[in-house]
Amino acid sequence: MINKIGKITLYVDNQEEAKAFWVEKLNFIVKFEKEMGPNMKWIEVGPSESEFTTFILYNKTLMKSQNPDANLEHPSIILSTIDIESAYDKMKNNGVEVGMMMNMPYGKMFPFKDQDGNEYLVREDK
Repeated sequence: MINKIGKITLYVDNQEEAKAFWVEKLNFIVKFEKEMGPNMKWIEVGPSESEFTTFILYNKTLMKSQNPDANLEHPSIILSTIDIESAYDKMKNNGVEVGMMMNMPYGKMFPFKDQDGNEYLVREDK
């Protein structure tokens, strides 16, 4: 069902400054960077090319405009699967509160909540 802890989203004021911090000061590398539209960019950094888990550097203002109720005070955790439909079905059948499947330019994903109502995302990474 879940293969790895995939991505942890850090909500930042300025993506380029955050990228410079992680790359220049901590010797991380940019593992993925893609323009997503006007004023929107998806940036992932990690400690090495071989490390699977990455930080997504996501613009706080943009997230707030997309989801006014988002809690930007803590990281967002994205778990990884190689078969998102199967993971979705298994979690739903296990009684997990799952949200709608989303087809994003960077992959398929869906939200789910734990027993305390904390929200997580599952993304397909093949």
